[in-house]
Amino acid sequence: MKKELTNDQQEELLKVIQIRFEKNMHRHQNLEWDVIEEKLLAAPQKLWSLDEMERTEGEPDVIGFDEKTKEYLFVDCSPESPKGRRSVCYDHEALEKRKENKPNDSAVNMAQEMGIELLDEEEYRALQKTGKFDSKTSSWIKTPSEIRKLGGAVFCDFRYNTVFLYHNGADSYYAARGFRGMLRV
Repeated sequence: MKKELTNDQQEELLKVIQIRFEKNMHRHQNLEWDVIEEKLLAAPQKLWSLDEMERTEGEPDVIGFDEKTKEYLFVDCSPESPKGRRSVCYDHEALEKRKENKPNDSAVNMAQEMGIELLDEEEYRALQKTGKFDSKTSSWIKTPSEIRKLGGAVFCDFRYNTVFLYHNGADSYYAARGFRGMLRV
């Protein structure tokens, strides 16, 4: 599968992302769209990944800039866990473990195919400082290896003006649980 957009697709995606960027300046004060757009255009693979985030209804937007790596951080900013990424278990191992009623995919597999990373707890909490997300849904996050080795996985949501971190069996899946991703550009 070719992981590159046509010029028309690039142009259309950049318009959508720019409009969202300009509408939500509180998420990225002091960052300039022209610089971000230039960086995106220089990285066709990243543009493809950003399009995958958009296609699965993640509504990606810039929520920061990593001074160490000099990368812009695009994160799914849809109000609820992205619709096109719900009803998935945590990872491939969990998917293989299920003998009956398997979900179609796992969060880790989908993220890898899209070229993005699951948010970790710190990144999820940082996202919540830019708005209120997952008030009706929940999102798988990167699970510490000690928990995963024991068959578990962790997810977060936002209730009662608080971010909650929970656990579940990694092979579980629910219609209201998906995952949010991050793309570094």
